[in-house]
Amino acid sequence: MSRGKESKPHIGIYGRRNNGKSSLVNMLVGQQVAIVSDVAGTTTDPVKKSLEILNFGPVILIDTAGIDDVGDLGQQRIAKTHDSIRQIDLAILLIANNTWGSFEDNLVAEFKRFDVPFIVVHSKYDVCPIKPELKLMLEKLDAKPLVIEVSARTGTGFDTLVEAIHKTIPEVSWQKPTLLGGLAGKGDVVLLITPIDTEAPAGRLILPQVQTIRDALDNDAVSIVLKEDELEHFLKSTGIKPKLAITDSQMFGMVSRIVPVEVPLTSFSILLARLKGDFYSYIEGTPAISNLKDGDRVLLLESCSHHVSCDDIGRVKIPNWLSKFTGKELEYEMVAGLDNLPRPITDYALVIQCGGCVVTRKQLTNRLRPAIEANIPVTNFGMAIAYIHGIFQRAVAPFTQPKM
Repeated sequence: MSRGKESKPHIGIYGRRNNGKSSLVNMLVGQQVAIVSDVAGTTTDPVKKSLEILNFGPVILIDTAGIDDVGDLGQQRIAKTHDSIRQIDLAILLIANNTWGSFEDNLVAEFKRFDVPFIVVHSKYDVCPIKPELKLMLEKLDAKPLVIEVSARTGTGFDTLVEAIHKTIPEVSWQKPTLLGGLAGKGDVVLLITPIDTEAPAGRLILPQVQTIRDALDNDAVSIVLKEDELEHFLKSTGIKPKLAITDSQMFGMVSRIVPVEVPLTSFSILLARLKGDFYSYIEGTPAISNLKDGDRVLLLESCSHHVSCDDIGRVKIPNWLSKFTGKELEYEMVAGLDNLPRPITDYALVIQCGGCVVTRKQLTNRLRPAIEANIPVTNFGMAIAYIHGIFQRAVAPFTQPKM
């Protein structure tokens, strides 16, 4: 579970060993994709599976280890199971044989802590139906979960469970998000400034650029894609006035001097911040850059793992720009993927999060939650770079100013 690779809805399946979690996975997808065994503890670490739930759509299912695992290694597996809760949009808590206790109570507390809706599924219905008193107790939980009975062996309860998933999973998790919604529409020209540097993958564009091009098409807008060294000539020779200009964040300084002030300007990273991040916490936290002091520790969070170049934006450029802008002796730590932090969040004076193009909104917001709860300022790669280059207000204006 070291990194998030998909923006599809993430559904975690939790429960005690041998309660039938893997059988439930197989039932949901209609094929044998998870190992089923009578031996308790067959599933060890959380395992992601990119699958299609029949009658629902593509999701990432997370099959987790039993919450009642034993021994030192078992405790580590339980910890990983609990860690996975931060990454999911919906939880399915599987129980069997009318058994409910502290293991389940602890999971429910974690679901509530991270604002994760959940469904309680009583498995092996054909062998042992749920008792009315247990069902009544579950329906009275604070979170008021749906309670479903299923039998993976007979298929009983499948349609009811899929319907419950539809009803319970947040709409934002499965509805197609839009980067340019409200910013550009039919016939509008969107200018995409995309540098080709050492970080650009050979023969391809980076994912945020690809996502923005596709979103422009979905919004019936016209995309014009060009490199930064062609920008000035293009604007002067064509006379085209874009509805919106979007640049790679590291080009903010140069691009802002070329693009006319009347043309709204932002970056791919800030677009993603609005779509997935805690946007207004970013806006509030960004000016804290000016308050950094000697010895402060800055945490940079990337949502993916990639080859590190000598011009890496998170590991090299932002730290260099930040140190030069503040004039302070700062310490920097980078954490990639969704790995645990090397130290308590309160040890940091500022958190800078990437756009999060490869993770879900739930994963990203839960990643930032500890910092926000501890009143640690948070910002975004694009917003931080815009602030350092003195164009922060212009870069966020497309999202904060009233539309005419």
